[in-house]
Amino acid sequence: MAEDTPEEEKTEEPTARRLEKGREDGEVPRSQELTVAAVMISSMSALYLMGGWLIGNLADIFASGFIIERREIYSENLGMVQFADIGTESFLLIIPLFILTLVVAILASSAMGGLNFAWKAITPKGSKINPLNGFKRMFGLKALVELTKSILKFFLVASVLAYFVYDFADELVALSSMAIEPALIAAGQMIGLTTLVVTATLVLIAAIDVPFQAFEFNKRMRMTKQEVKDEYKDIEGRPEVKAQIRRKQREMAEQRMMEQVKEADVVVTNPEHFSVALIYDPESDGAPVVIAKGLDHLALRIRNEAKEHGVVQVEIAPLARALYFTTDIDSTIPEELYYAVAQVIAYVFSLASVRRDGQTAGKPDPEIPPNFRFDAEGNPE
Repeated sequence: MAEDTPEEEKTEEPTARRLEKGREDGEVPRSQELTVAAVMISSMSALYLMGGWLIGNLADIFASGFIIERREIYSENLGMVQFADIGTESFLLIIPLFILTLVVAILASSAMGGLNFAWKAITPKGSKINPLNGFKRMFGLKALVELTKSILKFFLVASVLAYFVYDFADELVALSSMAIEPALIAAGQMIGLTTLVVTATLVLIAAIDVPFQAFEFNKRMRMTKQEVKDEYKDIEGRPEVKAQIRRKQREMAEQRMMEQVKEADVVVTNPEHFSVALIYDPESDGAPVVIAKGLDHLALRIRNEAKEHGVVQVEIAPLARALYFTTDIDSTIPEELYYAVAQVIAYVFSLASVRRDGQTAGKPDPEIPPNFRFDAEGNPE
């Protein structure tokens, strides 16, 4: 029996497609400690700022519940009515706090991975109820980190709480000698300040948890070399991706070709359809080279580019078609067209000296070999 090959290590960084698929499955970086810290600190800050006012108003609401009109004293549902009124007024009073908590919870939970809702994340999975997977979660690294965070939170909160209880000892004793309303207000302020500082210690936990969760998420999303290759093959195999790649390659090739037109010595044209740009080095033994060619719209672009850079254009339709259909870009012209192209090159090189003495050089009319004569469709004539 062949031995089982070990599982390939996930050493490659996750690709954009892997991350996108993870989002579809509900796999996004999240820090529960960041959410808890943000919610607690924001709500406790609000309580500290408005604690006295909130408790004072709640005291007034509850006090009003003990005031009963004479005409209502014998009502059978007096207790239910009073309770409903007190509950409604109290709820309306703390609605702003609920809204603040909800908004902060949403913003904090999406701070790392953004807002994301995935149906797959809430779909029941057999792996979630598998006892073996449950034991792995209980005794794995993540469980150890969670236990450490819980112990650290307990000691931090307990230490800060013990300090404030000791610090407020005199004020707590003094509450017993105060009237009910100022006592409630003072107690609310002390509770708000204590809770605010206690919850502020959660920032330390969140500061540890956020980078840890980011590291764990990246580790979880990593891919093997084979997965990266399979993904690349899958993407490359899509017709729309292939078409897009070919289109991009054509655009890049055309751009490079257009940049070479300005280096040409001459552009042989058929004004209606074809343009072929040639370059020739008289000091070398090589033949002229086609550095750009185009049909219709691309031919017009070549002619415009040549005009912009002062490249001579010569209209010889049979030669333009012969060069277009027989010679690739960056290739030398066929031997059979040497003489025809030589006449054109000589004509171009003579133009400068001819212009100096005021005479006009005659445009050549080279003879094209019969087997190099083509119509506009590329069919032999």
